[in-house]
Amino acid sequence: MPSIEFTANLAHQTTAPKCSVLGETVRDCLQAVFAQYPALRGYVLDDQNAIRQHVVVFVDGTAIRDRRTQSDAVRPDSELFVMQALSGG
Repeated sequence: MPSIEFTANLAHQTTAPKCSVLGETVRDCLQAVFAQYPALRGYVLDDQNAIRQHVVVFVDGTAIRDRRTQSDAVRPDSELFVMQALSGG
């Protein structure tokens, strides 16, 4: 089962645990997490269900290519990491 982990700064905003999910695409995996933790959706996806501008999703260490529909494939042993950029002065 693919595992998905969120950067620590998301955990400060909402529940964002590392977990294992079923899925064959990034979208499948994200939807499985959002089903359990719906508040997390708004931090990762915009109102068009695309990855937010300042969020990067990695699959096995490589940034995904399809930010709009998240169709990038994942393997049963894939590791997904969702990172939100920080800004400030």
